[in-house]
Amino acid sequence: MTALTATLPRPAARSRTAPRAAANILTIAGRELRDAVRSRWFVLYTLAFAVLGLAVSFVSAAGTGGTGLSGFGRTTAGLINLVLLVVPLMALTAGAGSIASDRERGMLSYMFAQPVSRYEVLLGKYFGLAGALLSCLTLGLGACAVILAWKGLRTDPASILWLAGLSFLLALGMLSLGMLISSLARRSSVAVGTAIFVWIALVFVTDLALMAGAVALRMRIEDLFALSLVNPLQVFKMWSLHAVDASLDVLGPAGLYATEEYGRTLHTVFAACLLGWVVLPLVGAAAALSRRSPL
Repeated sequence: MTALTATLPRPAARSRTAPRAAANILTIAGRELRDAVRSRWFVLYTLAFAVLGLAVSFVSAAGTGGTGLSGFGRTTAGLINLVLLVVPLMALTAGAGSIASDRERGMLSYMFAQPVSRYEVLLGKYFGLAGALLSCLTLGLGACAVILAWKGLRTDPASILWLAGLSFLLALGMLSLGMLISSLARRSSVAVGTAIFVWIALVFVTDLALMAGAVALRMRIEDLFALSLVNPLQVFKMWSLHAVDASLDVLGPAGLYATEEYGRTLHTVFAACLLGWVVLPLVGAAAALSRRSPL
């Protein structure tokens, strides 16, 4: 708290120039990044990515009749499912605890009393947590790729780069959603509990509801694909498979319809959907933070 106050400009200089606003955002982002990296969840999630990635590689090798580790290209399909489970939970809980915990401790009102705007606080927290998530993904997936290469197995750099990039984009969307939840909640426990409920809904409930609705309502293929685009996890899954040149027929009729209908523009469709999940919840969090009391 003292370090943050010392680095922010004095109240006499309250002009909202772009360089001063950028400096405030970077100061808050640096503090948030340091706090996140020092926390236990950062170490645990990084280790989980590396260990589970290697475990997936062993399973992939066993499934193809081999022994030991399999190449990263073969492991990518298993890692996609791993990312679908871990990354949304990691980003949602990190974002949900960011603002609500500061409000509960009284830190939020203290920060708003400093010569910084609420939007600068929000963006600073967002960029700091985004940097921590990027570090976690890079270290986890990077450690997996390094060990596979050290074992003398062929790795596909394009495959791991696509997976890392799409995983980070998914993490940004879930972080925005988590910060929206945190902006609306008054207690950290409520925010984190809501984030876990949203994670369960996105990972499990929406898939089951979509399958049940498709069978019961006899939905058209185009409607099924449109509903799939609403869920960011489904968008990530389809885009990841499409990016590594895997056939979308593994996703059923909706995947075949997407390939035939959109063709080369499918990347643009997926990118627009995930970017919408990054921007819209963050805008909602800014609106909620500007209207609600910091207490």
